[in-house]
Amino acid sequence: MSTTNNPICQLFQIKYPIIQGGMIWCSGWELASAVSNAGGLGLIGAGSMYPEILDEHIQKCKAATNQPFGVNLPLLYPNIEAHIQTIIKHRVPIVFTSAGNPKTWTQTLQAEGIKVVHVVASVKFAQKAEAAGVDAIVAEGFEAGGHNGRDETTTLCLIPMVRKAVQIPLIAAGGIGTGEAMLAVMNLGADGIQMGSRFVAALESSAHALFKEAVIAAQDGDTLLTLKELTPVRLLKNPFFEKVQQAYAAGATTEQLQDLLGRGRAKKGMFEGDLNEGELEIGQVAGLFDKILSAKEIIEQTISAYHIALTKQQPF
Repeated sequence: MSTTNNPICQLFQIKYPIIQGGMIWCSGWELASAVSNAGGLGLIGAGSMYPEILDEHIQKCKAATNQPFGVNLPLLYPNIEAHIQTIIKHRVPIVFTSAGNPKTWTQTLQAEGIKVVHVVASVKFAQKAEAAGVDAIVAEGFEAGGHNGRDETTTLCLIPMVRKAVQIPLIAAGGIGTGEAMLAVMNLGADGIQMGSRFVAALESSAHALFKEAVIAAQDGDTLLTLKELTPVRLLKNPFFEKVQQAYAAGATTEQLQDLLGRGRAKKGMFEGDLNEGELEIGQVAGLFDKILSAKEIIEQTISAYHIALTKQQPF
């Protein structure tokens, strides 16, 4: 991999085409700056932040790294205009948008010299994002943790279909936690990768220690995509998850599911460490992890494994 010729490295001015997912409650300034200092692109997850908290995290991130970093911004966020102004005020170089129409803010941000990347889970929305003028796309497969697409298209299927449909730089996400997986999706047409779950279990992640340990302990089959009637989300199975399953079995309405979910479930689980009543968002790839590592170690191991896998590729 020649990083000098890689479209993602060129676009973001980074060493490695590895982006850290902007996960709510898990990706504050400490994780974002650590990833950026290690040669990837760190993202502050703004979806769980009030405007004044985002302002603080951006300032601290700028003080902790002289490398590019970005903000992940769910477009359904209620204080979106305040967040946009905070991002522009601090001249954050890169914004990843999700969960909304990329046409709404892309030109506003680009007019300020900010690169805009949009997260999608289907070919149709990848084409809409390209038409909206975004600089790159993240195509996220069904394996991913947290909020997800309804169609359940896996990364293995999604990446080549999106690559065929769009011309702009493409970042693969969903089920990627190793260098071997990085090589696989780049062979399928991706220009870089975004890893979320692997960075949840990083030393610098703002996830609660108990949640990190639960991620490390997870095995295959320990997560499931649920709550499609509200917003599809992949959760680690725990007592709250079982309550959701029981509600389904009892024929719960959308309103009853919303009441069960309530407010603050994600914060309770991932940030406060309530493994019983909290919502624990994590991807299927968590079953691969057996150790909490620093962001630098994660990136170094990923790049090393990528190159080793590259040398092992043999025609048959």
